[in-house]
Amino acid sequence: MNLATALARLLLFPGVLFAVPVAWFFLWVERKAVARMQGRIGPPFMQPFFDFIKLLGKETPERAGIAGTLMKLWPVVAVAAAAGAVGLLPVLPASGGFEGDLILLLALMEVPSMCIIAAGFSSRSIFAEIGSVREAVLSVAYNVVFVLAILSIAAAQNTFRLEALAQRPAPLLEWFAIAAILGCLPAKLHLNPFSLPNAEQEIYSGPMTEYAGAELALWELAHGLEWVAGTGLVAALIAPHLASGAVAILLFVALCCAIVVLLSALAAATARLAIDTTVRFYWRCTLIFAVVAVSSMLFLRGRS
Repeated sequence: MNLATALARLLLFPGVLFAVPVAWFFLWVERKAVARMQGRIGPPFMQPFFDFIKLLGKETPERAGIAGTLMKLWPVVAVAAAAGAVGLLPVLPASGGFEGDLILLLALMEVPSMCIIAAGFSSRSIFAEIGSVREAVLSVAYNVVFVLAILSIAAAQNTFRLEALAQRPAPLLEWFAIAAILGCLPAKLHLNPFSLPNAEQEIYSGPMTEYAGAELALWELAHGLEWVAGTGLVAALIAPHLASGAVAILLFVALCCAIVVLLSALAAATARLAIDTTVRFYWRCTLIFAVVAVSSMLFLRGRS
């Protein structure tokens, strides 16, 4: 992948120009699905976009010193990392990429979480700091399962290239790893029952408590881009490329949208778990799927 291709994928497709509208669409689908399950009407179609524009127009409080500068920096870094992760997704066949881009994707997907942790401590708010501690504990809990599942799939297919993974149908044993990845997405996206870092009833907005205006708008955009990156990764692993051009794009968005509805339904049907229960869930229950996937991969490679 040369520099021109990399910039085109980052800024045009499947990067910013494509991912930002899709991110707002997924945020609307999430809120609409939860509202319908709760017997409410839900927001209008353009509401996430209107919220973003409204926040951009609000005044951001001035903060002195290095802490104020860092608080402005973290949402920018989060948006850039999430957009970079989306730019690596193999939406179209023969989309390019490079060997090892799966590792880069995993690293970029983790940057927004690290920025949230840093932002909470930078704000010097007790509520934000509690939210950051919860985010850190949650990140350690689910990332063990998430990384194991991804690595088992890559090792089973003998490649760390996203395009190669997207062109091969998932074998039966790989679905254990995909189930583990799906189980980690609610925690990564701060959905119930794993919405511990931003529990409004306990710690207001958690790490986002001291944010407002354009900075908060960037955090919302980063969250939407995380939706695209997370569901897009699962979509690429579940369904190999069956079409090209506009049809491939529509199939990709439709599959991602189905995952959004599934996770939103789970969020609407569950209550928030305590932090110790969440850690036990990932290290006792979901970890089983990742261990089975790794064991199956080692068994198959040993027989080949």
